[in-house]
Amino acid sequence: MQKTYVGSEKCQSCHENEYNRFRKYSRKTQSYNDVVLMRQGLTEEEYRKCLECHTTGFGKPGGFSSEKETPLLKEVGCEACHGPGSLHVESSDRKDIKNNVSEKDCTICHSQERVEAFRFKPLIYGGAH
Repeated sequence: MQKTYVGSEKCQSCHENEYNRFRKYSRKTQSYNDVVLMRQGLTEEEYRKCLECHTTGFGKPGGFSSEKETPLLKEVGCEACHGPGSLHVESSDRKDIKNNVSEKDCTICHSQERVEAFRFKPLIYGGAH
C-alpha cells in the first residue's frame, strides 16, 4: 500500500503536545502566506519552486496541488519532515513514519543558497517540537 499525505490535523489526536507546540511556535505553519504575498511578482516557475518548501508534499504523489484541492497541505506540516502519514495513522506503528529526521532532511529547503538569497537565519529543528 502506498503512503499518502493526510495533513497535520490527523497527527494531533496521538501527538497533541507536539502538534500544539508546532502550531504555536513554528513559523512553518504560516509559510504558505509568504508565497501568497509574493505571488504577483513571480513567474510560474518561481512560484512552483516556492511551493516545494512552503507547502507539504508539493510535486510528490498526493502532496499539495492547490489551496482549493489540498487545503490541509498548504502549509509546512508534520509530513513535510516525517513523510506521508497515512499508514502510520492507520497502524500507529513507528515503522510506518519517518522518526529520525536529520539535518540532511532540513537542508533540502534550508540550504546555504536559500539562506543567502532570502537573508534569513534558519533555525534547523527550530520550533519543530
